[in-house]
Amino acid sequence: MRNTATQAGIGLGSAIAVAISWSLHKSVVWAAIQGFFGWFYVAYYVLTRPGGIGG
Repeated sequence: MRNTATQAGIGLGSAIAVAISWSLHKSVVWAAIQGFFGWFYVAYYVLTRPGGIGG
């Protein structure tokens, strides 16, 4: 059960990273690279946006 939840979390992080990357860059290469980093890229994106985590 725990292994399935971990895999789902990693998959979700990659999907969010690809969506963010595509909306910013419109590049398959960047989407693939940032999808590989998954949650790390999502966290980077959230922390570097104007307004930070609070929006």
